[in-house]
Amino acid sequence: MIKELAKNKMAFGGLVFIVIILFFAVFAPFVATYDPGHIDAKNILSPPSRAHIFGTDTLGRDIFSRIVYGSRISLSVGFIAVGIAVFVGIFFGSIAGYYGGKLDYCIMRFVDIMLCFPTLFLILAVIAILEPSIFNIMAVIGLTGWMGVARLIRAEILTLKERDYIAAARIMGAKDAWIVLRHLVPNAIGPVMVSATLGVGGAILTESALSFLGIGVQPPTPSWGNILMDGKSTLGAAWWLTIYPGIFILLTVLAYNLLGEGLRDILEPRITS
Repeated sequence: MIKELAKNKMAFGGLVFIVIILFFAVFAPFVATYDPGHIDAKNILSPPSRAHIFGTDTLGRDIFSRIVYGSRISLSVGFIAVGIAVFVGIFFGSIAGYYGGKLDYCIMRFVDIMLCFPTLFLILAVIAILEPSIFNIMAVIGLTGWMGVARLIRAEILTLKERDYIAAARIMGAKDAWIVLRHLVPNAIGPVMVSATLGVGGAILTESALSFLGIGVQPPTPSWGNILMDGKSTLGAAWWLTIYPGIFILLTVLAYNLLGEGLRDILEPRITS
């Protein structure tokens, strides 16, 4: 798959950038030049320089170090939230597609109802009720983003369950759970991989928006969204507080979107065959 991705320069470029961000997140203590929570009263709102390549914030904290550590939060939210969404979506979608009938009708009407709610406002309402914490954000984003996965997996299973090898498995006495987990879901996972890749970028963007609004990851824990929020009041005087985290959010979301499109180009022929 890597060789096929390499043929798509945009998708491969997205993959390279994602690997770089993952490297930042895993090796943050070695990449960051300062402790992200270190307050330096002598360097408040210091512009980009050799000592602080991305400048400092209103408390003298190094922006580059906070962005590096913030990548841990953003990627954690993206991966775990999408993992929850994929698990829930596969569960409901596979049941609806395999059994069909009234059960399929009820599940898909519930999916339609969930899709009618504006996702961001639903997340805002839930977070406003719950305590704004990183774990609640992961759970809420995941539990409000599974509907697309459910529809994808259902559509694939509706086609696959009529194949001869599924009929053969039934004749041999295989249980429904075994057929779904062993034969149907693995063969229907292609479009889900594409959706999950695109979903990671969306989850990162949602977490950044929530943190920017002050109901996401709470200070002093650094995240790209709350770094942006800190720079809101000093936008005219300290442009680096918003420009640099904004660029990282933009490039990371764009990288996941490009990678997702590349995976779609690779997997579509296999899906339709």
